[in-house]
Formats: sequence, C-alpha cells, structure tokens
Amino acid sequence: MINNSSPLYKSIRITICGVVQGVGFRPFIYNLASKTGISGTVKNTSSGVVIEATGLIENIDSFYDQISLYAPPLSRIDTISKIDIPCNQYPDFRILESESQPGSFSLVPPDIATCPDCLKELFDPANRRYRYPFINCTNCGPRFSIIERMPYDRPFTSMADFPLCRECHDEYMDPSNRRFHAQPIACAVCGPIISLYQNHFVTGIQDDALEKSRKIIQEGGILALKGIGGYQLVCDAFNLDAIMRLRKGKLRSSKPFALMAYDAKTIENFCKINSEDLSLLQSPQHPIVIMPAKNNLLAHNAPGIQTLGFMLPYTPLHYLITEPSSDFPEVLVMTSGNISEEPMLIEEESAFSRLGDIADGFLAHNRPIINRVDDSVYKSCNHYLMPMRRSRGHSPDPVIISEVLPSVFASGALLKNSFTLLIKNQAFISQFIGDLDNLETYKEYESAIQNSFDLFQFSPEIVACDQHPDFLSTTFAKKMAEINGIPLIEVQHHHAHLAACLGENGLPLDKEVIALCYDGTGYGTDGAIWGGEILTGSAVSYKRMGHLEYMPLPGGDLSIKKPYRIAIAYLHSLGLASTKLLPPFEHSSKQELQVIRAQVDKGLNVIKTSSMGRLFDAVSALIGIQQEVSYEGQAAIELEALADPAEKGHYTYSIDNGIILLESIFRSVIEDLEQDNTAGVISARFHNTIAQISCSSIVNIMADMSIDTVVLSGGVWQNSLLLNLTINVLREKGISVKLHSKLPPNDGCISFGQSIIAGINYKRNK
Repeated sequence: MINNSSPLYKSIRITICGVVQGVGFRPFIYNLASKTGISGTVKNTSSGVVIEATGLIENIDSFYDQISLYAPPLSRIDTISKIDIPCNQYPDFRILESESQPGSFSLVPPDIATCPDCLKELFDPANRRYRYPFINCTNCGPRFSIIERMPYDRPFTSMADFPLCRECHDEYMDPSNRRFHAQPIACAVCGPIISLYQNHFVTGIQDDALEKSRKIIQEGGILALKGIGGYQLVCDAFNLDAIMRLRKGKLRSSKPFALMAYDAKTIENFCKINSEDLSLLQSPQHPIVIMPAKNNLLAHNAPGIQTLGFMLPYTPLHYLITEPSSDFPEVLVMTSGNISEEPMLIEEESAFSRLGDIADGFLAHNRPIINRVDDSVYKSCNHYLMPMRRSRGHSPDPVIISEVLPSVFASGALLKNSFTLLIKNQAFISQFIGDLDNLETYKEYESAIQNSFDLFQFSPEIVACDQHPDFLSTTFAKKMAEINGIPLIEVQHHHAHLAACLGENGLPLDKEVIALCYDGTGYGTDGAIWGGEILTGSAVSYKRMGHLEYMPLPGGDLSIKKPYRIAIAYLHSLGLASTKLLPPFEHSSKQELQVIRAQVDKGLNVIKTSSMGRLFDAVSALIGIQQEVSYEGQAAIELEALADPAEKGHYTYSIDNGIILLESIFRSVIEDLEQDNTAGVISARFHNTIAQISCSSIVNIMADMSIDTVVLSGGVWQNSLLLNLTINVLREKGISVKLHSKLPPNDGCISFGQSIIAGINYKRNK
C-alpha cells in the first residue's frame, strides 16, 4: 500500500492522442507498468488513451519517457501530456473498460496486412488457427473496414455478432498475449467462415470452398473474392482467354490490371525491383507497387506500357488463395470487383447481381464490410515514393498540418475523388472514392461522407468545394452549406493543388512558393479549362504567373477520349501544315475533319484550355501512339513508355510574358516525323522540352521575386520520366523542390488543399 504522504511517490494522469487504439497500446502500457513498478489504470476514450499512474518518482519519470520510446510499431503518438494528480492508492495496474466521450474522437486505425507472427501460425499444423482465413492480432488485420463508431471496441465493429469462444476469450483478456483486446480476434470455432457460391448456391465452406476456388482459377475461370474492403476479381495472370473475358465483363478494354504473387521472390521474376519497391511491397500496408517490367511474360495485363502493378497478399485468405503449388499459377490478376468506374461491391447480393456474368464463383464470408476500401497504389521514382491512390492501409490516417484551423468539410474534385474532414491541425482524407460522374460511385460518396461524420462526430464550421459549377462534389457541398446554414468557400482547382503539396510537407501555410500545377482539367477563374499552370502564392492566396498558351478543345469533354481531335484542333489553330498525312488526320473522316476545323474557326462548341494533360494527348496522337483512349491518361502513359532514354535533345520553345507558346514545339515534332525519327526519340525530346520549359519559367520568376521553394502537383507529375527530368534540371540550378509523398499528386489531393485554403482564410477573415 502506497503512503499518500510520502514524498517519494507521486501520481500523474497521462493523455495520449494519435493512432493508439487497435494497435496493442493498452497491453503495451500494462506490461510497461508492470516492468517499471507502476500501479494504476489505462483506458481507451473517444479521444485517445488515458493513463493514471502511481509509483516512485523515478519510476514514474522512467515510465513516462518509455511510452514514447517503445510504443507499439503500428501506433503513432501525435500528442502526449501529463499532469500531477492526488496520490492514489492502486493495488495493481488494470485495464479499464473503454469510455465514450461526446464531442471528442480518437484516430481510427487503418487496415493492416497480416503480420509475420500470424502468418507463421496460419501455416503451422500444430496451431489451433492453422489455415484459418481470418487470423489476426493487435499488430494486423481489419480495422477501418469493420468499424461503425468509436471507441474502437468489438461491440462497435462488424465482429459484434461473433461471440468469442473460451480460448479466444482467454487470449482477448490476457494483457501478456498479443491478441489482448484485438477486436477482430476469432478462430474457426467462433469466427467468420468462408463459403463458395456458384449459381447462388453454396457449393463449399471453409477448406472445401478454398480448394474449389483455387480450382476455378487453375482451370481458367474467374473468381470473385470478398477481401477486407470489398470484392476482387481473380484469375490466372497468364491465361489470355480469362483476361479477355474479364476485360469484356468489366468494360475495361486496356487499362492495366493489378497483380498478386505469394512472395517478393516471385515478383522479381517479372519486375525490376529496387530497395524502395521492396520496402513498399513488404510494408504493413502492402499496397500495389508499380514497377518496370523485366520481360513481356505478363505484358497482356498492362498493354502499351512497360510497367506492372504488383502487390503481396495482405490477408490470410489471400495467402491461402495464392499459396504456391506445382499446378497453380504463380501470378494472379487481383482487380477491383466492379464494373468499370463503379465502386467496389461489398455485399453478396449486389455482387451476385453485378458480377454474375463475369465470375464463375464467389468466395464470400459472413463478416460484413462497413467501410469500402480499395487497394492503395504507389510507385518509386528515383528513390522517391509517390502515392498514386491512397486508400487501404492509409485511410483514415490524418495528415498533420502546421497550423490549427477551424473545422472544414471539403468535398473534393469530380475525378479520383476523396473528401476531407479538417479538425484542428489534422486532415482526415477519405479512402479513394473514384469518379463521381458514375451514379453508383456518387451514392457511395454520399454514404462514405455520412459514415465519416458519424465516426468522427464531426460538425463542420465551413464547407469547401471546387469552383467548377458542374462538379457533383460542388453541388453536394453547396447543398450541405445551405441546409446547415454555414459558409461555403469555393476554391480554384490549381490553388488547391498548391496548398495540398504545401500542407503535406509541413510548411507554414502562409509560406510563398512557386507551384507547377500540371494536370488535365481544372476550372479557371476566366471560365477556361486550366491545367498547365505556373502559380505563386500560399494557402492564403495565389497569383497566376504563367501557363500554356490557350488551345481550342472541340466538343469539350468529347475530345478527352479522342486525342486525335485535340491534335487536329491544335494544329489547325496554330496554322501548321505538313507534307505528309499525319496520323490524327488519317484517323479522322473528311466530314469530321471539316467539322473540327469549322468549330475552331468559328469558336462553336469549343472550350479554351491551357491543359498540360491535353498537350500530352495531342502529341501522343500526332506521332501515332494513341488516337482514342479507354481510360484516363492512357495516351500520355503510352507516350512516356515509348521515350528513348538515350535521347537528350529538346525542341526550341518560346515563353512570352509567362505564356508558354506551342507553335515551335509542334513544328519541331512535325519536322521529326517528316524526317522519319522514331516515336521514341520524339517522345524523349518532348519530355525534355517540358522539363526545360518548367525550369525556365521558374528561373524567370525567381529573378523577380524572393521565393526559394517550388512545389509540384497535378496528375501529370505521375509521369516518372517528366518528374525525374524536371527535378534534375531544377536541382542543378540549386532550386529546392517539394513533392507529394503522403497524398497523390492527382485530384486525390484536391479536397485536402481545399480544406486548408478554406480553413486559413476563414480563420483570418473571421
């Protein structure tokens, strides 16, 4: 018993916020207290973890210091504080029941790939969870995908309907066990089961279902598999017939498929893997990693490009499905279970209905998915890790910014949508939603927003949106602001890109930077479609310092899927002719050609654009690479893939008062075509030219302004070749460059930028 009056003892209350629930934090505290001679309590609350600790003064100090030093690997401490409290008498150290606190929240842990300890148990015949498809512990397993509300306790997850058996209960209650309070804990006796459905009937459960599912794949069929965050469609990555049938069923004629292999050694047979790639593949998130292909053995999965997107298994079920055997394919297609542009399916009946004509079987399970989560996508680029899609394994982890701001809901862009809840200095960017011009995706958008508001008990002070009047995300935001009677702040698209890169790099939000914002579409303040923008400014305000010369986009969005129309319109507008019939003109009928020229001449149904994305499309069509596209960015991606790495030349260019003129570039490309230079040489020269233009524009601005930092944002920067060339040219000039590393440079970062701009301007104007 502690003597309250002894000066040798004291009691403190410690409050910890961050990723501290669902990651083994309480058992860590329990064991640390036991080791350091501390008595007291620890509990989860809606805002984090609260500890009351009593002990010798030196033990208390050591206990407090070791929390930050030795916290569990999946945890993240954002803030830790302590206050002295009256010296309490505790007989031991105890873990208390979680406490819900109205108006507060704790960070929701993301879904984490199967850890090495669980994987070892999965394939250990002596272990009671041998080959159980839902094995997990506090270091791995589903989190965000199964949670309904905080605090993160089993009754508030989709595991609530699976009462623990005695053995699982004993593990769950044992602080020394790594499954202590692991909310998804289960075994074959008490947990979820897998079932194979064929023609709406169950044809196998558990091991039998798994064996029959593998047989479907082995025999050239397509399997619909229910993963952590939704259904996936699976087939043999070497079976051309299965892949063509999958493409036809998904309405996905040429977009690359994600691939899965059992281990990294297998992936090395098909890809050139560097240390950064390997680190990404084996990280706790296990994202899809885009890497250079080593050979053409899997080229049919990514036609027209020279990269493959691979991931390792991230659930026990994936490990069991991909388990190597002599007669089973070593690489599987593992693509989202949906029709193109629709959200992943998460419920059995909707999966049967939408995927019934594609899949030969449905390997389902009876653990409900609460939050739909697609796979994250990354690639390494010259030792730099770039997110292409931020979702499973990362959402809803917040991005921390450098200033506390009012609460903002930001509705995001139309394409590659994510939305953001900004709370103080934490921006919670949603999982990848997709393109909102699809009705089902828009419904998912509305549902995900409601789920997030409930989960974080969120009530915004401000609503932010894009300035584009026709974006569904803008319409949604306007309605929300009107219903709730709160301010609406419309944010220019490329200013949001600038702020997003500024914010995620932890820079002061009022720091002035130069931003190269290169993308396909962004509504400009003059009503034109921007996209090749050179801005200066901060999250507070911006100025447009330069851009690509305006070009005509005939038919607006109609031309985006038909790059040959863009090329014809650009050449006609620039008054360029050729002695040879160029590929875009060969692809167009005489009647269509006349219509396009008339549209440009008369300005009928033509939108002005400064888009860098459309410039890449036009050049791709001009040199005969891609005249029509089936997915966003296809023409530019294939243009990049063909570039000759040995070619170092670039075209002449002109910049007039910040405006990047295009005539000399197109004239040079046509001359190269007439001289029969290869598409690879022309592509390389074009990429080199854009890098040189970017550097020249920045140097010109820096000569007149005291700005020392450049940020790069926009979907065009997913082009690894252009990114590397531009970074190298800038760094040769000693120019500091900031890139995206937590969020994608594409429109997946827009809502984050919107939230910062709206928050800081509302705060300052208020």
